[in-house]
Amino acid sequence: MNWVTEVVRPRIKTLFKRESPENLWIKCPETGQMVFQKDVEANWWVIPGSEHHLRVTATQRLKMMFDQGTWLDVPLPEVATDPLKFRDEKRYLDRLKDARAKTGQKDAFKVGYGRCGELPTTIAVQDFAFMGGSLGMAAGEAFIRGAETALDKRTPYVLFAGSGGARMQEGIFSLMQMPRTTVAIRRLREARLPYIVVLTNPTTGGVTASYAMLGDIHLAEPGALIGFAGPRVIEQTIREKLPPGFQRSEYLRDHGMVDRVVHRRDMKDEVSRLCRLLMRAPPTGVATEAPAAESAPPAPAA
Repeated sequence: MNWVTEVVRPRIKTLFKRESPENLWIKCPETGQMVFQKDVEANWWVIPGSEHHLRVTATQRLKMMFDQGTWLDVPLPEVATDPLKFRDEKRYLDRLKDARAKTGQKDAFKVGYGRCGELPTTIAVQDFAFMGGSLGMAAGEAFIRGAETALDKRTPYVLFAGSGGARMQEGIFSLMQMPRTTVAIRRLREARLPYIVVLTNPTTGGVTASYAMLGDIHLAEPGALIGFAGPRVIEQTIREKLPPGFQRSEYLRDHGMVDRVVHRRDMKDEVSRLCRLLMRAPPTGVATEAPAAESAPPAPAA
């Protein structure tokens, strides 16, 4: 009987065993509810019921924002890879290599040019999956190139910010990007081109202290953490309990730091409406000059 129970029966079981994909279900970070991934994807990567907005990649974000999910990638400049030869537990070069393999991107920024609600628009997205969306030389150059593209094409510039702050592995070179990006925003303002910032979860540190809070209009996704230092650090510093919802999108809206909190499914319509209003563009449906489809926009002159 041992031969039958230990050899034959397991073989029969494995014959009819079906492998289930590992990513079939998603656990809600707020409620712990298990949700079918297809339902979450169909709901703009927002958990049905709790309305928790999951993080999305830069490519997913651009697909959501551009008409027909198509755009032209803006070519981004090359920068020094490891100017300080930094090493902590791992070499900085190894961390970059791992992040690039994980995300398929060269750095934390992706910039696209196309139509958003039929209006030519330049959109830059920070991808938190790439080393926490941290701001380094490559990210700073990408932001500036996006601003230069908006200037060259006379389009609104829309930023989706999501970052833990400046990249410590690049030291002072990272901090230098804060004033450099501020100068790029000033050039947009002088050209009377809209600069709209969408704050996503989380937006903190040196990014909040620079270009993420210099928009003409600030939108935010529901429940996003927005601030310079985190709430735990603030509580330990001032030794007081912070009010409920402190540093979340809704709290900042109620206290005047965010103009509107917008659900992800409504974000494209809201951004395109604001861009048309600020650009004094004709209503949707009236023809405007289309972006060139055959090639990416040329890199603006330095």
